[in-house]
Amino acid sequence: MKPRIGHVMLVVDTNIVAYLYLDPNYLALLESLLLRDQEWIAPSLWRSELRNVLMLYLRKGLLNIDKAVDIMAAAEGRLGGKEYQPASAHVLTIALNSGCSAYDCEYVALASELGTMLITFDRKLLTIFPNIAFTPATFLASSG
Repeated sequence: MKPRIGHVMLVVDTNIVAYLYLDPNYLALLESLLLRDQEWIAPSLWRSELRNVLMLYLRKGLLNIDKAVDIMAAAEGRLGGKEYQPASAHVLTIALNSGCSAYDCEYVALASELGTMLITFDRKLLTIFPNIAFTPATFLASSG
């Protein structure tokens, strides 16, 4: 199924946010996504998940603390105030039925509840939820 185009907001998972700031190989693609739909939203869980990603980079010596703090601040500037809490019953039901983690299902539930799409690189989510989850490239290709 093709993504539904014309929505003003997209649910993005933590990997999309992390790649925007941490992986130059994805920068052009994600900047194109931002040009297409600037309103990115997420469950508030994204903050803790991004902090974990930043800690991995810090522990591997790929970032220093000042850069990690700057990235977190930039991400909070982009998504701050655009955070939602999906219904717990919905998250748990989706997780139980799909075998995915409750963490991942927060993103799926939010997209479902708001009638929008989840943008992700997570292959499991893309496979299990083909009507909700799309890669940035798939979304951009179908949005003209």
